[in-house]
Amino acid sequence: MKISRRAVSLSGMGLLAASALPARAFDLPIVDPFEGESDFWTAVEAYVYGYPLVTMEMTRRVVTNVAGPEGSKGPMGHIIKLREYPNASFTDVTAPNADTLYTTAFVDVGKEPWVFSYPAMKDRYFLFPMLDGWTTVFQVPGSRTTGQDGHTFAITGPGWEGQLPDGVVEYKSATSLVWILGRIYCTGTPEDYKAVHAIQDECTLCPLSAYGKPYTPPAGKVDPGIDMKTAVRDQVNRMDAVEYFTLLSELMKTNPPTAADAEMVEKMARIGIVPGKDFDKSKLDTRFVRHIPEIAFGRIMLHFKFSDGDVKDINGWGFTTKTGVYGTEYLQRALITAIGLGANRPQDAIYPTSTKRKEGLFGRAYDGANKYVLTFPKGQLPPVRGFWSITMYNDKYFFVENPINRYSISARQDLKTMPDGSTEIYIQHQSPGAEKESNWLPAPAGKFILMMRLYWPDDSPPSILDGSWVIPAVREA
Repeated sequence: MKISRRAVSLSGMGLLAASALPARAFDLPIVDPFEGESDFWTAVEAYVYGYPLVTMEMTRRVVTNVAGPEGSKGPMGHIIKLREYPNASFTDVTAPNADTLYTTAFVDVGKEPWVFSYPAMKDRYFLFPMLDGWTTVFQVPGSRTTGQDGHTFAITGPGWEGQLPDGVVEYKSATSLVWILGRIYCTGTPEDYKAVHAIQDECTLCPLSAYGKPYTPPAGKVDPGIDMKTAVRDQVNRMDAVEYFTLLSELMKTNPPTAADAEMVEKMARIGIVPGKDFDKSKLDTRFVRHIPEIAFGRIMLHFKFSDGDVKDINGWGFTTKTGVYGTEYLQRALITAIGLGANRPQDAIYPTSTKRKEGLFGRAYDGANKYVLTFPKGQLPPVRGFWSITMYNDKYFFVENPINRYSISARQDLKTMPDGSTEIYIQHQSPGAEKESNWLPAPAGKFILMMRLYWPDDSPPSILDGSWVIPAVREA
């Protein structure tokens, strides 16, 4: 990861101000307030490197700080089952979906493995990705990888050696912290909710020592000191460098770096961060404590615009195919953590997002005062083996209240085609009329954002994975 003087200047002036400048402004001479301070830049790199692990831990604290499963939360070792899609009043999590019901759990595999089972899914699309503490998706049992039969697997932690029962498949985690982030497709009808609930209720989770025996997970312990109201990202970002690195060092005792991180580990030792040991704050210059998080997070978010192709912009749709497995691409890993924690591998899902209509150099933000059309030519609907959808959000990434309670549109709306075989999606505030309402994605009266979900995209042309399928632009009607 290279951090330039340009990045420092942009971080200092603010992301919105920077994005409004003409491109030539980025080539002007910039004064580096930390010129020659190599330890400062090492600390910035260390912050970016550790951002996923710190964010995962803070997320775990908030999600599991309850006595029993309730809504999107549940204690460690409990299965959390979302039973229905949220409506327009839901504001707990940004960019909610109305396509899959989450079935999730946080587990600590440091002491012993945990065994998870799910039933046969028939023809229903599903996946149960598992993330380690660094947000790497290390295994993905599901429709794409293991098929539709039932499956039982044991997640084993670093250093574990032992014998597993017959029929139990081992999935090795490099860290003690593991997040099972299952998704099961559901149409949202009462009948389909009932069918998915039955599947969720057949899922089981227990420590290896309890496998094959009656098991009831213990109630969770609620810590009143954990902030349950402030967004996790805000909680992470408000830490100063000492607090942040102290937590990072503690977490690395049970969530060690990989062998590929050797160069970064060597660098971090210079500022008191050594895996397996407490943070030595005496090695960090006190002048840097406040500035490190500010500069580092600014650099993470600037990766949107200066990513060398990690984030693409096609016809006004921004997306990336570098998610889930990152290697030493620490900036990309931190960016995905900041904007889409829990992202799948690209083979499982890609999330193109559009905030404005492509127009000239900068484009124009979508506004419900106008009418828009997205046209898929004949035979060119999103090529997927799972499903695709387009979700409507307001400018805060929440669902939009509308008269037909439709928050996303997909093939399950029984879309009508035009005489030439193309499919038009009508994106507007008012209904386009009864004859076109099957193809209507309701918009708010003001600004809005579109997000496309492509689950299990085709891996042979035409495919978004290799660029042989191109997302069409949204045009103003």
